[in-house]
Amino acid sequence: MAKVIAVNISEKKGTIKKPVLHGEFKIDHGMVGDAHAGDWHRQVSLLGQESIDKMISMGAKDLTPGKFAENITTEGICLYELPVGTQLKIGDTIQEVTQIGKKCHHGCEIKNLTGDCIMPREGIFTKIIKEGQVKPGDDIVII
Repeated sequence: MAKVIAVNISEKKGTIKKPVLHGEFKIDHGMVGDAHAGDWHRQVSLLGQESIDKMISMGAKDLTPGKFAENITTEGICLYELPVGTQLKIGDTIQEVTQIGKKCHHGCEIKNLTGDCIMPREGIFTKIIKEGQVKPGDDIVII
């Protein structure tokens, strides 16, 4: 069963996101209060705990949810194998996959530390189709 492990937010771009008790997600925006939110195709970022565990096995230390700047940390679903256009019910929301991976920004802290970063290959981005709240423990269902 796929589920949400953490919901993470940052007020400024280029900073690590911090876990919160829940997130409010709005159509044409993404996560309320997050620096990366806006009316574009990468409103919400997701990364699996399984991907984070790969980086830990490569020697990265102190990797906790939000360190890859993901809004939603998941478990039990292979995010990067979902085709663009896939819709997911996460908590109260419905989100549509818009992009798989992204280029690491210059000076990526994780890449500098380990020589690699998993987000460009295994992180995904979504836009909000139905707004609502997402919190740790919520189920993730492929529609």
